[in-house]
Amino acid sequence: MVYEAAEDSFLLSSCVKAHISTMSKKARESCKVLDLGCGNCIQAESCVEAGIPRENIMAADIEEKAVELARQKGFCAVCSDLFSSLEGTFDIIIFNPPYLPAHKNDKAPDTTGGKRGDETTAAFLEQARQHLKENGVVLLLLSSLTPHKKIEKLIKKYYEAEQIGEKKLFFEKLFVLRLRKK
Repeated sequence: MVYEAAEDSFLLSSCVKAHISTMSKKARESCKVLDLGCGNCIQAESCVEAGIPRENIMAADIEEKAVELARQKGFCAVCSDLFSSLEGTFDIIIFNPPYLPAHKNDKAPDTTGGKRGDETTAAFLEQARQHLKENGVVLLLLSSLTPHKKIEKLIKKYYEAEQIGEKKLFFEKLFVLRLRKK
């Protein structure tokens, strides 16, 4: 099953477009982007709409069906558990991680970020900095439903963070962070 775009995806997409709009045309043309956990490719498509050449965008997902969809949409795509099958560095890494705590009868593993809900994001934060170019950024979506103690600790240790987007829903608050390596 391919993750369908929802409120979280749309919020992140608007932040992706806003970030790219601040870049010069020359920077956009040479920008290397990773859409990690690409799902239905809304973030990769947002990059193209904002002026990033399609051939400069790598899409990756743990689900083979999402990778197949990305390839059908003309993106270079690989099946990867976080960065396990990826090499190189990127100017922008976009990630809308699964962030809900696991439930006993979970039927939606694409939204489950581990037993507590923060494990996938924590692993991402540990690994992302090795794949980020010197002046690159991570655009990361987080939810108020995810425990934040470990995530905040990793962000403070490895990154400079700026909140660039927020959306309040009746049951949670979503926000997007722009992270730069320290």
